[in-house]
Amino acid sequence: MKFSKIVIVLALFAMQLGFAQAKADVVLDKALAQAKTENKNVLLIFHASWCGWCKLMEKNMNLPTTKPLFDKSYVTAYVDVQERGEKKKLENPGGQELMNKYKGETAGLPFWLMLDSKGNVLADSFDDKGENIGSPASPEEVAAFLVKLEKTSRLNKTELQTIQQVFVKKD
Repeated sequence: MKFSKIVIVLALFAMQLGFAQAKADVVLDKALAQAKTENKNVLLIFHASWCGWCKLMEKNMNLPTTKPLFDKSYVTAYVDVQERGEKKKLENPGGQELMNKYKGETAGLPFWLMLDSKGNVLADSFDDKGENIGSPASPEEVAAFLVKLEKTSRLNKTELQTIQQVFVKKD
């Protein structure tokens, strides 16, 4: 009887491990390895399930017109942070610490970085005033985003214009 209880407890523990989120450094390392293999940069995005701006950014990046453009130059990786209540289990362990390492502790979400395949920061989501543009929507925010994309990608002017048209919020 005791043996079967131990087996059940171990099985439940193993299942729990299977559902646990990957550690943030593992997510980043996997993206960096893929970027190196594919000769791309990494777009690392810190987000949360409750964050409307995070969902908008992800939607804008994954449209049929934009996804191939981002995929052309970036391996995109998401790290879940700042979850609340029962959604706390969605967080990637070490995610907030990784975000803090890149000076994102007070940035808000989404917070993103563009890294080369060695992990060096090429650009981040801060504008010239030091404010997080997060999910760029205003013409000024999108312009700042496009400058960072142009600097860190192989996108041409036409492709950047496509991204601009998708990201600028229509009133």
